[in-house]
Amino acid sequence: MRRLLGNLLWLSRKEVLSVLRDWLLVALVAYAFGPGVFFQAQSAADQVNNAAVAIVDNDRSPLSRAMAQALYEPWFQSPDLIDSGRAKQLMDDDAYTFIVILPSQMAADLRAGNDVTVLLNVDATDVMQATVGANYIRAILTREAQRFTSTARPAPPGDAGVDLVLRRAFNPTGDATWFEAVSALLNWLTNLTVILTGAALIREREHGTISHLLVMPVTPFEIAMSKILANALIVFVTFTASLLIVVRWMLDVPIAGSVPLFLTGTFLFVFAAAAIGLLLGTAARSMAQFALLVIITVLPMMILSGGMSPVESQPQWLQHITWFLPSRHYLSFSNAVLFRGAGFETVWPEFLLVGVLGASFLVVSLLIFRRSVASA
Repeated sequence: MRRLLGNLLWLSRKEVLSVLRDWLLVALVAYAFGPGVFFQAQSAADQVNNAAVAIVDNDRSPLSRAMAQALYEPWFQSPDLIDSGRAKQLMDDDAYTFIVILPSQMAADLRAGNDVTVLLNVDATDVMQATVGANYIRAILTREAQRFTSTARPAPPGDAGVDLVLRRAFNPTGDATWFEAVSALLNWLTNLTVILTGAALIREREHGTISHLLVMPVTPFEIAMSKILANALIVFVTFTASLLIVVRWMLDVPIAGSVPLFLTGTFLFVFAAAAIGLLLGTAARSMAQFALLVIITVLPMMILSGGMSPVESQPQWLQHITWFLPSRHYLSFSNAVLFRGAGFETVWPEFLLVGVLGASFLVVSLLIFRRSVASA
């Protein structure tokens, strides 16, 4: 037992030093868990951010001024007042994404109970920004118009209606940055763990050093486990730093649950991802083949786990297949702990599934690696 631990420590130290000497790998890890997470979270596509908007105010009323003031940061820049004759040219010059044209006598018509038409010109070259931003502006202008008519014209007696009160749980402001930051963190965790582990094995094979290891008093199990332990340790340490520095501090994403519980589940998942990387590295004969295997393996894992699209929106038969993906259960576990503040008594099924699936992948990858080394 002492000899096994000594060999694992020696080989793991060799693997860590090998990664640290490769400045490209170090730069990749630093970028992924630093700017990579930050930029992906900030560029969440399901919300408007700092959109340029102008208003043609033909009404010049308190209502039109209230509508202009309702378009505020961080969704929109401060609206500019422009003349109606310049609206088309400014839109062609890409000066504004949205131009709102308010009709004359708008407040008077609303006070009289007449219908009012507001024209919204949209630069739809950025389809997502245009679609979401147009919905934002429509909702804001409608709200201001309803507020104006409710104060200008009292409701008749006996007028009953339904007042919908919306309460957001776990994300009161509906900030997509929260989910995107954690999703980016988990995606990079999966990618880098698989890539570093598989690349370490292929690098040994291409440089011929795998033969040197085999003539030493070490077993294939110790060689494989050292690569998993070393690369898992590197990714886990940088992941923890990114969680606390980038996600928690720079992006100001609140963590509702237990960080130690979350990191424990992450440690289990890292072994599962490292086992997949070892499996792909064993199957590939060159770095180019390994890159192709990563594309057709890791990308579907990220898509089907719920990080890019909800699992519930997938076909039923495909949802059954995703039960065998550790990333699906890990993402569910992460959202429950980080956002909903769930404890171990709530997430233990996902915790157990991540551990069981990770152990299964690890056993299979070690067996295949051992047979591959024996046949070589």
